Amino acid sequence: MDREVYQKFNQSIYREQLSNGLKVQLLPMEGYHKTYAILTADFGSIDNHFIPYHQKEAITVPDGVAHFLEHKMFEKKDHDAFDLFGKLGADSNAFTSFTQTSYLFSTTSNLHENLDVLLDFVQDPYFTSETVKKEQGIIGQEIQMYEDDPSWRLYLGILGNLYPKDPMRIDIAGTVESISHITPEILMDSYRTFYQPTNMNLFLVGRLDPEETMSWIKQNQEQKIFAPAETPQRLFSLNDPTAHDVIPFRSLTMDIVRPKVMVGLRGTKQFDDGKERLHYKLAIDLLLDVLFDDTSDNYLRLYNNETLDDTFSYNFEMQRGFHFAYFSSDTDQMERFADEVIDILESADQQIEAARTRFEGIKKAELGRLIGLLDSPEAIANRYAGDLFAGASLMDEIATLETITIDDLYQVAKEFITPQGISVYQVVPQHQ
Repeated sequence: MDREVYQKFNQSIYREQLSNGLKVQLLPMEGYHKTYAILTADFGSIDNHFIPYHQKEAITVPDGVAHFLEHKMFEKKDHDAFDLFGKLGADSNAFTSFTQTSYLFSTTSNLHENLDVLLDFVQDPYFTSETVKKEQGIIGQEIQMYEDDPSWRLYLGILGNLYPKDPMRIDIAGTVESISHITPEILMDSYRTFYQPTNMNLFLVGRLDPEETMSWIKQNQEQKIFAPAETPQRLFSLNDPTAHDVIPFRSLTMDIVRPKVMVGLRGTKQFDDGKERLHYKLAIDLLLDVLFDDTSDNYLRLYNNETLDDTFSYNFEMQRGFHFAYFSSDTDQMERFADEVIDILESADQQIEAARTRFEGIKKAELGRLIGLLDSPEAIANRYAGDLFAGASLMDEIATLETITIDDLYQVAKEFITPQGISVYQVVPQHQ
């Protein structure tokens, strides 16, 4: 077991890759009563075209399989894993993104037993035609509920504009039609391909003894027989890596009171190195803060002339194989909002220069926010993105952020902001 010491924060992370390939990270936090554990498979909704484990021919599975599989993993022949966690005093949950599926629990007691439950239910699939059919109804209702959510439709709408021929345009849960085609066999093909220990990582943070906890994990894994490891063969690739397929504008009419608008910006830079990817991501985060945070001249001007209001938000997302930013607000001035945001993005060089005196303050504020997250076991574990950022921890993020200069903002703005990558999506009230 390797130990990496972060003297500045008085923290250490213990790491080991087990003989079956499972990657384990342990971060003990002295004085904490809670332990948080998250087990993640490198498998998400965009991984719908692949060569199944031990097969030669590629298959395309229905949209929503990764999310469906997440739901089904808890249910076994004679019990539900949620109930086991509950009896042991733990809170448990799971979530699926475009590129990952994670299972988690938090507890103040019975860590060993809860850890066994987590590893056992995720590594013991159980699917039948009857349980799959029942789940199709449950998830179908969930999908229909989100179809009535204007904010979710706005987000999916801009993704549909930015990636019109890529799987990111589809709801992570799929569609009612797509999940109707999911079978136990499809679930098992996906499980065998992507839930191999070599394609998963386990991160525990909080009250724990590293040596003892690692021994529990090894004991659990050594009692199981795993099929020989085989690197998952994903066949995902962007339809147009240059982003010239971006749809500039679309709108949707819904039964809402105020219009909603979102400007999207799709990046095209490709990365081979996780550390470079992390540096780029953190620099973009700072760039967007310089341009749009609530202390910026841009925000104050647009707020004062009622182009945007307190619903305004912006975010940058980077996941395996793609990245994008979005800017949204409820506003009665949809066209003006979009034009203003686009003008700010396209004049980023001048905007950065004008904000030069604010840069260090913005950087310190972001450093303070990340340092504050060190008090949260959940935040430390949930921010861990595995190979995406070369195994960087939250402490590594902070160290990388400290190296970013204002010159880096000029560079990432040049790389990220391109005319063909910009798009607008509106959700409009029926009376308009």
